[in-house]
Amino acid sequence: MKILLVYADDSYFWRNRMGMACEVKDQGFDVVLLAPVSEHRSDIEKRGIRVIPWKLSRRSINPLRELGSFLQVLRTYRRERPDIVQHEALKAIIHGGMAARLMGHVPSVNVICGLGSIFTRPTRRMKLLRALMMRVLPVVFGNRNCRVVCMNDDNRNLLLKSGAVRDGQVGVIPGVGVCAERFVERPEPDGVPIVLLPSRMLWEKGVREFVAAANELREKGISARFVLAGTPDEHNPGFIPEGQLKDWVRSGAVEWWGHCSDMPSIYAKSTIVCLPSYGEGLPNVLTEAGASGRAVVATDVPGCRDVIRHEANGLLVPPRDATALAAAIRRLLEDTALRRRLGSVGRQRAVHEFSHEVIMASTLSLYEAALGGRWPKSASSADGANVPEGVLSQP
Repeated sequence: MKILLVYADDSYFWRNRMGMACEVKDQGFDVVLLAPVSEHRSDIEKRGIRVIPWKLSRRSINPLRELGSFLQVLRTYRRERPDIVQHEALKAIIHGGMAARLMGHVPSVNVICGLGSIFTRPTRRMKLLRALMMRVLPVVFGNRNCRVVCMNDDNRNLLLKSGAVRDGQVGVIPGVGVCAERFVERPEPDGVPIVLLPSRMLWEKGVREFVAAANELREKGISARFVLAGTPDEHNPGFIPEGQLKDWVRSGAVEWWGHCSDMPSIYAKSTIVCLPSYGEGLPNVLTEAGASGRAVVATDVPGCRDVIRHEANGLLVPPRDATALAAAIRRLLEDTALRRRLGSVGRQRAVHEFSHEVIMASTLSLYEAALGGRWPKSASSADGANVPEGVLSQP
């Protein structure tokens, strides 16, 4: 049996879904990836995943360019004749979902990893795009054999309330799964504590508020290093220019470590992890920090509050509030016992609720239900997996 995976970014696929694709391959599927290709194509193909380059611009809203991208998806569906398809993120969902609807019989799984800047930025352009999106999604999700997966309850409820999805076709699988054997709990490092914000450098991640909190704490004489780890995503409308990041570094407010490939060692160097985001799907940063035994400060927004329980495995603060962020960071810097308790609970939650094994079991059960009981002969049974209510029911 063949599964076609449609992604708007092969870097995202490599970082977050490569393990899933290999697991699905081991279950007996022929796995094909349709995505724009950059530096990861050869690495993906070495693991037995066939890659079809997709001519897609993540930033474009040019109708002619988008039509060309859509027609390529439709041709790929007709040529490959997949038994099931998975689309992830809004642009891949729209192109792939429309193609699946035109094909009619292809079961599709549509993973909304987050509603993104269209839903978090209050600009007039984004409001217009949001209104358009809510008209397009009911069409995209119109097939009877279409499933929709959100990563948190807030996103699921918003889509239901807006009429973008039908009750019974949508459910929640919390994230992409964290490898608890790779991200392990380690003692806090000695020396000046490091407060870490690991993320793409986007305004919506709360980087501006993090820098402001760092300045506020320095002015109050708090000794700590404030570190940004990640690169600007120039395909995202909310990316922070490199010049701005360098200006912050020159001012002494923060350090910027850029791209970091060995994230377990980065978490091991940190004392506290921050994600002052404006909204998420289910952030890897928080599950990885939890698995690494680090106390977390995050914002009380969709996605973040699904991972962090206030005073249990981290602290939640209001979004866009640098003063509240600074106060929470200071509290953790000054209370070692609290940090360690929050970090220990974070590790437990990461292992039992957000591990790769838990997420993969839910995903395989979803595929089996979408296929109507058909399953590769070499595959092990996914019966009994912990699948959230609503994911498997027939629309």
